[in-house]
Amino acid sequence: MSTKIFNRMLMASKLDVNLYEEVEADKTLLTEAMVVVIFSSLAAGLGSWSMGLEGLLTNTIGEILSWYVWAFIVYLIGTKLLPESQTVADHGELLRTIGYSSAPGIIRILKPVLPFDGVIDFIANGWMLIAMIIAVRQALDYKSTLRSVAVCVLGLLVKIIALTFILIALSFLSIVVGNAI
Repeated sequence: MSTKIFNRMLMASKLDVNLYEEVEADKTLLTEAMVVVIFSSLAAGLGSWSMGLEGLLTNTIGEILSWYVWAFIVYLIGTKLLPESQTVADHGELLRTIGYSSAPGIIRILKPVLPFDGVIDFIANGWMLIAMIIAVRQALDYKSTLRSVAVCVLGLLVKIIALTFILIALSFLSIVVGNAI
């Protein structure tokens, strides 16, 4: 793996607008953006060893699915519901930029070392949200950061509602299948 990914992750963590423009434009960086999501989720998992190996794998897969779904929801909201006149984007642009916005989550690996892991989670999540707002603003070519905030918050709410319904459906299915057996 080249050092370019680590340099890009550092730039993403520094909230460098130019990095998000680069990632938006370069279609070859989709796999690399997924690797950033994986690194971030592994850092969170390693920072919480209480999860065990199974929890680490489940968390990583969940983070990848969440990234994909959230990017799609943000794409729909940002391009169909709240576009600006110059907004032109595709799902891939949002996958790449939002993937890189998870780079600050790497700090979660420090949770076992530092005594205040809740603070680290709070800082990491806030930092990633700010990075995502910048990523979305760049990917959707918004002039307004406030519009990007609205798209990210609406996207988060839709994602939470969708995941809640999925979990309820899976629980119901588990009960039905359990009773049938």
